[in-house]
Amino acid sequence: MSTKDAPIRTAEPIPGAPPRLLVIQAPYYAEIVGGMLAGAVKVLDSAGATHEVVDVAGAFELPAALRMAMRARPGWDGFLLLGCVVKGETDHYDFICDAVCGGVMAISAETGVPLGFGLLTVASLDQAVARSRDDGMNKGAETAHAVLGQVALRRRWAA
Repeated sequence: MSTKDAPIRTAEPIPGAPPRLLVIQAPYYAEIVGGMLAGAVKVLDSAGATHEVVDVAGAFELPAALRMAMRARPGWDGFLLLGCVVKGETDHYDFICDAVCGGVMAISAETGVPLGFGLLTVASLDQAVARSRDDGMNKGAETAHAVLGQVALRRRWAA
């Protein structure tokens, strides 16, 4: 299902204390990732969540930064990863996308940490812009809904 077909979501209240989330972003494409972050922040604010934002150099650094943040254990309830990789003329795109997605999936499956994974993997900047606008197709907002749902699920099963 594409975002165009997805139902419009609203942030549902999460039981317990307001969630604390860490947003790790790779703002190599600053306008794109900034748009995704704005979409995510709208959702987080509407759910009463607090968040902190840290930057990494690029998408490749997202899994390692996630692992470092988890080991720091400052009490975050979940993590939101944002970035963008645009296909170029070489195989670099494939290697980066495979490495980042595999790294994040391995951490997620191993730890069960509430995670929203918002890495745009697109063929053109136009596609990235379309997924980072302030509208119903913003992938940052979609990612924020995902992590909030994971936080709620973890709290439900921990009770």
